[in-house]
Amino acid sequence: MNNIIRQLRTERGWSQAVLGEKLDVSRQSVIAIETGRYDPSLPLAFRISRVLERSIEEIFLYQKD
Repeated sequence: MNNIIRQLRTERGWSQAVLGEKLDVSRQSVIAIETGRYDPSLPLAFRISRVLERSIEEIFLYQKD
């Protein structure tokens, strides 16, 4: 699943570590989500949405294979 987390994070001037702290996940988890290697759980997707102040639909871009 593609997403715009990196773009939203950098717009705020946050490092991956800072976003990880805000989401209560590791920096490595942020990297994996940003690169699309890992799809977050629904509760984590809601936390991401809340922290980045965007809807889930705006952040995560579903692409049919």
